Amino acid sequence: MSTVTTHEAFVHPALFYRTEQEYTRQTVAFLREGLANAEPMAVAVPGPNLELIKSALGADAEGILFLDMTEAGRNPGRIIPKVLRGFADAHLQGRVRIIGEPIWAGRSAVEYPACAQHEALINAAFEGRAVTILCPYDEVRLDPQVIADAKVTHPTLISGEGRERASDVYDWQAIVSRYNQELPTAADAAVFSYGEEDLPAARHFAHAQAARLGLAAERLMDVKLAVAELTTNSVVHGGGRGTLAIWAEQEQLLIEVRDAGRLTDPLAGRRPPERGQVGGRGLMLVHYVSDLVRVHTGDDGTTVRFYLSL
Repeated sequence: MSTVTTHEAFVHPALFYRTEQEYTRQTVAFLREGLANAEPMAVAVPGPNLELIKSALGADAEGILFLDMTEAGRNPGRIIPKVLRGFADAHLQGRVRIIGEPIWAGRSAVEYPACAQHEALINAAFEGRAVTILCPYDEVRLDPQVIADAKVTHPTLISGEGRERASDVYDWQAIVSRYNQELPTAADAAVFSYGEEDLPAARHFAHAQAARLGLAAERLMDVKLAVAELTTNSVVHGGGRGTLAIWAEQEQLLIEVRDAGRLTDPLAGRRPPERGQVGGRGLMLVHYVSDLVRVHTGDDGTTVRFYLSL
């Protein structure tokens, strides 16, 4: 693996691997290069891959932060603020090096659009910063479309043998746009329309419907918090009114808020607030308490849908 990572500000390569040996060889080489440069490092990959890297590093694993991405990044929308920015912002002097594997075999078709957008938005979130984020992709087990999209979201591509080249299709904004997909509401959803005077009733409606559909009691407060943030945002920024819908589907509770607002900031909800900032935390809170968040914004308004496991 070359030392391109030391020459530019933000560097975001994709690593395409086919075997455990390729995966281990390239990720460990990447980390040993960081050790040689005394760079703070974090590894956020699925558990089995985490163990491969730890085992290969041996004593050199000491001092590296290891996170199971299937837990820390279950909702891809919280990876940038909580995992990547969380680590990078704690090490502002010098270059930071991270391995992040947010897409693994087993991610659902419902999750994938948010994963692809996450990989695209990393480029905006870290533009100009001295950070290197290597993203491994399993060429054998992942869908060919996932591999094709990775070549669009990553400016640098690395093969399992370590060959490195610039992507000739890099265009992260295209992926954000492609997966800004419409989100039709289920026909059997329970629906509540609200204005400013109805915000308390909207929270109570969401709590009651979530309980009726079987959400665990300890997560009902998450529902009320998320719904409070989204419905208040509708009143303040989305035309003063909105529609709340709730239903269950494939062992998940789905809750969505639709309003006439237009979300123009692609990093909304993924940018940690600045010190002393008042407001601007609502959508990020929704990301933090949810298993998945999908957003669609268009000329006629915005839909924010969040998912909780039943």
